[in-house]
Amino acid sequence: MLHDALGRPLHDLRVSVTDRCNFRCAYCMPRDVYDRDHVYLPRDEILTFEEIERLVRVFAGLGVEKVRLTGGEPLLRHDLDDLVARVAAVERISDVAMTTNGSTLARHATALAEAGLDRVTVSLDAVDDTSFRGAADVDFPVARVLEGIDAAKDAGLTPVKINTVVRRGLNDETIVDIAGAFRETGHIVRFIEYMDVGSSNDWKMKDVVTADQILATIADEWPLDPIDPNYPGEVVRRWRYRDGQGEIGVIASVSKPFCGECTRLRLSADGSIYTCLFATQGTDLRDPLRSGATDEELVELITAVWQARSDRYSEERTGVSLGLPKVEMSFIGG
Repeated sequence: MLHDALGRPLHDLRVSVTDRCNFRCAYCMPRDVYDRDHVYLPRDEILTFEEIERLVRVFAGLGVEKVRLTGGEPLLRHDLDDLVARVAAVERISDVAMTTNGSTLARHATALAEAGLDRVTVSLDAVDDTSFRGAADVDFPVARVLEGIDAAKDAGLTPVKINTVVRRGLNDETIVDIAGAFRETGHIVRFIEYMDVGSSNDWKMKDVVTADQILATIADEWPLDPIDPNYPGEVVRRWRYRDGQGEIGVIASVSKPFCGECTRLRLSADGSIYTCLFATQGTDLRDPLRSGATDEELVELITAVWQARSDRYSEERTGVSLGLPKVEMSFIGG
């Protein structure tokens, strides 16, 4: 297994299949930046399914076992079930997941499950229509996302995980509503502290609702007890309802950084690898791939990047790294 400069193994690969999205969530793709004049990647600069499949095989040989398809919004990529089938067939890949905004999940869930998708995570920041439209900054009914979650459950993509980014003044007053909507359903809501991803979301510490504050808000309604992690290095901290009606999680990258256990590498839609969600630059694999590089040469390139990796941005957030220009989350996936 490949280890970085801090002894962390390479275990998880996040693959962005597109830089496009049909929502305009303020923490990811604020509308004033991603307006009608925004220039997206040309099609010929985006990795093909065949190229992604080949790279996944290379990464699997280096220790990757889990692959998550992201975006942008991955379901904007046509025939995504074809890519799922290709990735699921790679030897040593034991888990294929996807993060989506759920807008078209209802009509794709069955095909994705049949192709080999194991799990799905839906980004959802509110469950009432008014708050949802405000958080996603889009004229789209939340009911369609909820239909997608139901379809994922029916297709066997369970437990469905719900990612909710909590931002003060935007949706922090609806924390209990979101938790309550998915209690007793078998789905797992994961509340995420608002993070300074990218350089366009105008992040300020005062807008962060910490994990402890989120937990206290929920516990006032339904008492909670901590649960052990599912596996070493799991980034979410798990809690179960004391009355047995399910569980929630919190991801506390700001208040309780977990850099020391990070095993993730990110592959952007145009074929660059990034060793941190908060990275300032990546390493291109597309040009070597298209210029005839052998698998062995790709292994050497990836190995050099990972072994030199010493990223721990969240632990250094209050130091010199704060404020540096960073790659946007919509480009490399969350």
